[in-house]
Amino acid sequence: MTSERCYGLIPAAGAGERMGSDKPKQYLKLLGRPLLYHSVKALLAKDRIDTVFVVLAPADGEFKKYDWSEFGERVAPLYCGGATRHDSVLNGLVAASSVVSPDDWILVHDAARPCLGQSELQRMLDALSKDEVGGILGVPVADTLKRADTAGRIQATEPREHLWQAQTPQMFRHGLLLQALSRSAKLTDEAGAIEALGMQPKLVQGSHTNLKVTYPEDLQLAQTILASRRTQA
Repeated sequence: MTSERCYGLIPAAGAGERMGSDKPKQYLKLLGRPLLYHSVKALLAKDRIDTVFVVLAPADGEFKKYDWSEFGERVAPLYCGGATRHDSVLNGLVAASSVVSPDDWILVHDAARPCLGQSELQRMLDALSKDEVGGILGVPVADTLKRADTAGRIQATEPREHLWQAQTPQMFRHGLLLQALSRSAKLTDEAGAIEALGMQPKLVQGSHTNLKVTYPEDLQLAQTILASRRTQA
């Protein structure tokens, strides 16, 4: 019988240079809390997720400055982050092996994706709990795509049919994901490592509000989304 246990894993060891801030992006303030807090809270809102492992840089001095007590022991910091997302996730999976079984589900979520909706998360859990491979949240590409040359001029217009924009969480069995990342090159998402094993992860419909905060203007948009949800609650 396969495991139904689920754990979250958030790589949060990056510096976020594109934000132009002297503080790592995951600790920028959003509605009075660090960005990372909202990403953790979104996962832990579901009782089906046992614990969220937060993978931090070994020298991280910010995490302990904030109050995480509302989550009890369901937040577990791991000071084993690497130079890249790939390294941080892989190191986190290894560190969590003492608690997590190979057959347990791992939901890898971006520290800078604070607006994950509960309906999208529920849809993912329901769609993948019995899946043989696992999968990711994503949205079909809506905009016209242009391929540029090195001079910044349009080289070609790419067909957007059947193209999706990958989001997180990305949900796979711990053992499978550990195997995939151990064998893969420096890929930008976990699904790519699973694909490299010859498997086909499932796409689960996400939402455009599940944005990733990359540039300063994204932080304002995330604040608007979360504030709107508060007023509707």
